[in-house]
Amino acid sequence: MLRTALPAAIFLFASPALAQDPHGGHGAHEQHPQEQPAPQQPPAHDHAAAAQGESESLMVDLVRTDWPIDQPRPGQGLLGAYPMSRDASGTAWQPDASEHGGLHAVAGDWMLMGHALFNGVYDWQDGPRGDEKAFLAGMIMGSARRDFAAGTLTLRAMLSPDPAMGAEGYPLLFAAGETADGVDTLIDRQHPHDLIMELSASYSHRLGASDSVFVYAGLPGEPAFGPPTFMHRMSAMDFPEAPISHHWLDSTHITFGVLTAGWVHENWKFEASRFRGREPDEHRTDIESGALDSTSARVSWNPSEHLSLQASWADVASPEALEPELDETRISVSGIYTREIFNGWWSATLAFANKDRSDGVALDAWLGEAALHPNENWTLFARAEAVETDELSGHGGPIESVQRVSLGVIRDWRIHEHAIIGIGAMAQQHFASDALEPTYGGDPQGAMGFVRLKVG
Repeated sequence: MLRTALPAAIFLFASPALAQDPHGGHGAHEQHPQEQPAPQQPPAHDHAAAAQGESESLMVDLVRTDWPIDQPRPGQGLLGAYPMSRDASGTAWQPDASEHGGLHAVAGDWMLMGHALFNGVYDWQDGPRGDEKAFLAGMIMGSARRDFAAGTLTLRAMLSPDPAMGAEGYPLLFAAGETADGVDTLIDRQHPHDLIMELSASYSHRLGASDSVFVYAGLPGEPAFGPPTFMHRMSAMDFPEAPISHHWLDSTHITFGVLTAGWVHENWKFEASRFRGREPDEHRTDIESGALDSTSARVSWNPSEHLSLQASWADVASPEALEPELDETRISVSGIYTREIFNGWWSATLAFANKDRSDGVALDAWLGEAALHPNENWTLFARAEAVETDELSGHGGPIESVQRVSLGVIRDWRIHEHAIIGIGAMAQQHFASDALEPTYGGDPQGAMGFVRLKVG
């Protein structure tokens, strides 16, 4: 069992995210869009967001019952009649109050969007199992969208510079999973992501004012499981590190073969996926293939513009290349709360996941994280995690409970209308189990300094 104190601490850390602030943040919407009165007559097709630039007017348009079904609504999401700010990684949802950035352009009937983020990081992990390394991480993402009479087609691609850091990735105490050489599991290191993180297409078809059906396919892509991937969550995207709970919550975000179908009804989404369960191999620049041998299902609900909830299940066939005989059943529940505060925003995520392996071993993971961006210059972020793992002493060893707390800050400068450079630092405190303390030298610390460039 995990230490009982830490899950309670994580809950207290993130619990404000699960309750509405009665006073609201500076400039925050106080009503859910469905509680606002709809206008009596539909506006001209192109005047909603473009003319007013107000998210409240846009959200009113999205929930109207008298909008013609043969016209796409201004600012509509990729999968249904909701604000586009709700769309996150894959087909996952985040709160409507989330930021929606990027460079936008129009080419004929297509709307194009792109953005990029790069972190140049110096990483130091203390203790006899620690290491030091400088590396580059990040992503470049682009999408092309075309609206039809009753549907929306979206093409999306995402690339990463991670393979340049080397097959062994970067030092990260308590992290484990995947392989650098096809022989040994990476332990106390975070594996690099593949060069091609996503090549996907989705099509949604409107059935009415509040209903739509959709399909999503990717090679690679992200099946319907877990919260949005950590690189796309507002509470996590400022961290230069990956969560140690990554292989419980969102390691399926790069899946070489996925097909998802779903139904959006008002603020609910029901979806299921067939996908290839095997995680990416040590060759980080290729496209892999294989049978769609795994299944997942997810229910998402956005009860207000500030809150996004999900519960998901997955039956994953042979995820680890070094233990091909082992399958996993995973469950995940999470909540994300985001709102405007001061002249910026605050976002928090609370998540739990369990993976039950076919050898009878069941392992839990908890995560609580938050980021505060009070103005355009500063961002503060914090994360607390606890995982049960049997990989830190070699696979099949005793199950140990370990925890980590991270705290960081970034100072940003806008150098262009569409570019921001920032300098940040983060400190980590690790808590090893009693059995692991001798090999880790007690409860080791870590730190990262980084320079960040955001374009979009």
